[in-house]
This record gives sequence, C-alpha cells and structure tokens, in this order.
Amino acid sequence: MAKLIGTDGLKVYAFDLPPGSYVVGRNADCGICIPDRTVSRRHAELEVEAAGANIWVADLGSHNGTSVNGLRISARTAVKPGDMIIFGQVEFRLTDDPDAGVRSNLTRLSAVEPERSVYLDISEALKPLPARVTDRPEVVPTIFEMAKLLVLPEPEQVLLERSLGLIARLIPADRLAVLVRGEGDELYTAATLLPEGKDMGEFRLSSTIVREILTDKQSIVVGNPMEDPRFAQQQSIILSEMKSAMAVPLFDEGNVHGILYVDTTNPLHRYSDEYLRLLATFGNILGARMLSYTLQRERQEKHVMEAELARAASIQKNLLVQAYPTPGGYDLHAFQEQSRAVGGDLYDIAALPDEHVLFLVADVSGKGMGAALLMSNILASFRILYDQADFDLCRMVRLVSTQMYRYSAPENFATLFVGVIDAATHEIRFVNAGHNPPIVVRADGRHEHLPASGIMIGAMPFDAWSEERVTLQPGESLVVFTDGVTEAERADGSLFGEDRLEAVLTGARGQAPAHLCETIMKEIRRFVENAPQSDDITMLVVQRKA
Repeated sequence: MAKLIGTDGLKVYAFDLPPGSYVVGRNADCGICIPDRTVSRRHAELEVEAAGANIWVADLGSHNGTSVNGLRISARTAVKPGDMIIFGQVEFRLTDDPDAGVRSNLTRLSAVEPERSVYLDISEALKPLPARVTDRPEVVPTIFEMAKLLVLPEPEQVLLERSLGLIARLIPADRLAVLVRGEGDELYTAATLLPEGKDMGEFRLSSTIVREILTDKQSIVVGNPMEDPRFAQQQSIILSEMKSAMAVPLFDEGNVHGILYVDTTNPLHRYSDEYLRLLATFGNILGARMLSYTLQRERQEKHVMEAELARAASIQKNLLVQAYPTPGGYDLHAFQEQSRAVGGDLYDIAALPDEHVLFLVADVSGKGMGAALLMSNILASFRILYDQADFDLCRMVRLVSTQMYRYSAPENFATLFVGVIDAATHEIRFVNAGHNPPIVVRADGRHEHLPASGIMIGAMPFDAWSEERVTLQPGESLVVFTDGVTEAERADGSLFGEDRLEAVLTGARGQAPAHLCETIMKEIRRFVENAPQSDDITMLVVQRKA
C-alpha cells in the first residue's frame, strides 16, 4: 500500500493511502489534514486506484500551489513511489515502503537546539587552524593556491567556481555555493559546484540564519538540518536528503558581501567545528577578493556616471543661447557658473516677431540632474511661445506654469524674471515670478529694486502675475541674478548678501556688462575664500549705452 511521508519542519506526517479519493488541506474534515498556514483549506486531491496501481494528484486552486518533483502542476498529474509532492511549503515523498516513517530520522524533530549544531563568531572561526588540520598534506598547498586567486585577473564567476573546486578538495560536499548579498540583504546565487547532472535546488535559509550570518557575522555548522528548526523552511531538505550543512560569511573590512555554503548527503560526512574553521578560512580569502570586484564595479559605474554627467553638462550648455540679439543702443551679457556638472539655473535672450528683444533668468528648485531636466523643459516651453503672433508676457508665464504644475511633483517649481526691451521707448516690460528682485543701477548711483509681481511658476494651479514696466536712461543698467550670488557662503556660514552686491555695483558703475559680471564674480570669490561653491550663479545685465 502506498504511503505519503512528509514534514513541515516541526512535525512529521505519515498517511496510508488505500484505494480511494482524498482531499488534502488545512480543514480538519480533509482526508489528509495538514495544519500548516501555507496549505489552503482545500488544497489538492489525491486519487488512488485499486491496489495503488495508479495514483493521481490535482491542485484545487490553492493559493500557494502544488508541485511534483519541483514542477508546479496545473492539471491532474500521475505520481509514483519516490516522487516528491509539495503542498504549499510542506514536502512529502510518496513511497510503497510499509516501514517508511518508523525508522525515519524525521521522527526525532524537536523545537530545542540540537546538540550537533554549532554557531561560531567569525573572529573565533578565523583563529589559527589546529595542527591536526594543517598537518594534512593537502591543506596548506590548497590554501596557498586559493590565495593566488586574489591577484588573478579572472572574471568573478570563473574565479568563484574555481574557488569552490579548491574547497571541494578538502571538504566533502555534494553542493557548494557562493550566495552574494544584494539590496536589502537579498541573496542570489553567484556560483555553484554540484555533482554531475544534479540540480542545485532552491535555497531557503531561514531569516534567522541569514540575519546571524550577515549582521552578526556568525558562522554555522549544522550536524543534521532535519534536527535543526532553523532549517525548517528549507524546501529541498527531503529531496536532497542533506545530512550536514555549513555556512560562513564572506566579509572584508567589516562588510559582509555574501555567504559561502556547503552541504552533504553522506551520513558519514558530519561536519564539525574543524571543518567550519577551514571553510571560514576560505571564506575570508574569498571575501577579500569579492571586495576588489565590488570596488572595480564601483569604479566602472563611477566612470559611466561621470561620462553621462559630462554629456549632460555639454547638452545643457548647448541649450543656452551662445550668440544673442542686441537691440540698438543697448549692451547685453549673460554669465553662468554652476556648482555641479549640471544645474537648475537658466537664462535666455531672443528676438520676438515685433523685433523687440526678450530676456529671462530662472532658478529651478533643487540641484543636480533633476533640476537640470526641469530647467531644459522650462526653457523649451518658453521658446515654443516666442513666435506667437499674440505674444503676451503674462499669458506666456501662465502657460508654462500650468504645464509645470500638471506634470511635475509639488516640490518642483522655479522663480523667474522675464522682460521685453523696447529700444524705441527704452521701456522694459517685465514679470517677476517670485524671483530675487533685480537691481536697476541709475545714472546718479541710486539703486532701484524690481520686486515680485507674482508667485513662482509651477507652484500653484492659478495665475497671479502682473506686467510691470521700468525705463532705463542713458548709462543705466538692469542686473538680474539668481540667489547663488547673494547666498554665496563662506566657511563660517556668512553670506555675500545684497548689501555687498550693491556696494560692488556702485563701485563698478559704468563698466560694460561683461566686465561688470567679472567684477562681481571676483568679489564673490574673494569673499568665500576656499569654501566650495554652494549654488549655481547666473547673472544677466541689460545696459543702455551712455
């Protein structure tokens, strides 16, 4: 008569299977009741024909599925003695041995700490190997050969597989694996060594074991995984018939890069703490080599990122106008110095269809790549609107602001100053959308500020901007700047400030726009001394010739 023998890691199940149909599930009224949370209430159905000649299993739409020999089934499937059947995460073997389960080691499962399981702190495991280990003639040469791998220019997977081959010389094992640490302590298999034709199976080390290896740097030897409840959730226990297993952390400079794991199905090869110390020695060598691979990848990623930033900086620089129109009787100059490879400051100068000249300066919230992407979007949006026949400053600002508000995050906004020069009347029409008040330097040395005439763009779903006007007399200048000028910071935390800027403008009154920008930058650098530039600096000067 067929029997079904299995375990959930804490309890052993044995069911005789005389001819008939059996519902497998968590419900107490099921013919085969498995009170495990991974098993559905009515999980599957077993059908045994007369004399057990044919046995069939079918899944009943369970949540965690039914597998036969590692393959999840979707239709009625024939099974035979020796097959593995997994309901949820509970494993069974189908057998026709009438004594199965009586003499099985599974009957000795318990929730207590098995006496053959050993945890060693990695510092303890890495103490000098005892003489009875190092006296084995193959140990020292193998360790030396392993150490040579530290300097060989091998691809990582090739090196790891060669390392497992060396370990197999000294430690009897059926499966050897290097499990590498990913994001969030997730482990993935980087290399394996298996008997020919064998499948690695699925590793499901308990979270307790993983945490103690990765976080506490513990090394582990388990004399019999079936006796250790910490291995209770490992799905391949019955299938592989493991008799002993070891795992040590791969670490260097205090960082754990992964786990070196071995196991055996041979009952004569029960691992001891001596084997564990030997495995830890190999793990320490591998950990150092894996750190070099990590550093190499980081360097490569850094080079790629630097190349991408350089390309982005070049694209952003080309987006800014290089040769700009200048209305008769005026001199214009724009200057920008970014604190990073790319930034969020922008400026533009363009001739409108009515031959007036438009100029703008904007400062996008944030820094770096995100600000640069938003900057390019804003600039492109404005440029599309320049050629409209019904061009209107407030309408243009409203359209761009609405687009930003709809398609960007709430924290993404920009301050903006945009003006249009009428060279015939010498009047500048402008909108100041929450930007630093530009400064008009009058011919007599007075300073006049142009305060905000509305809110920042992209910040609110409504428009609240008004168009203002200012007239320049001969020799007078309008200086537009971003907050990188006034908030230039020195090491003690003090800022360049608006008063210093006004003092510079007074002393440099009458200088040409390009020379004036150079003078301002010279004073900022003198003020901040060796402190790094904290923000992008952009200036645009409009000067009516004397």
